[in-house]
Amino acid sequence: MIRIDAVWMAVEPMDMRAGMDTALGRVVKVFGAARPHHAYLFANRRANRLKVLVHDGLGIWLAARRLHRGRFVWSDSSDPTISLAPEQLDALVIGLPWRRLGEAATITLI
Repeated sequence: MIRIDAVWMAVEPMDMRAGMDTALGRVVKVFGAARPHHAYLFANRRANRLKVLVHDGLGIWLAARRLHRGRFVWSDSSDPTISLAPEQLDALVIGLPWRRLGEAATITLI
């Protein structure tokens, strides 16, 4: 339905009471701009809530997801933003360890 070419994760938590304008302002502050066909992920401090802001080229979409039990596997990287592969995003939103997918899952040493 919505084309997403790139997925970006913000490491710092965001207040989940934030609406579309606040979330868009946070995207511009953290990522520099809201680029068309890019998705931007934010979690709260406890990592049990997730917001996704998507710029579809014409407008902005804001979606939220809450886990009633458990937490999203979030990054603790020193880099404020992280790029995710599509399969990593799929794993993240259902609570799986997304860091083990994509390039990170490549075996290079026997």
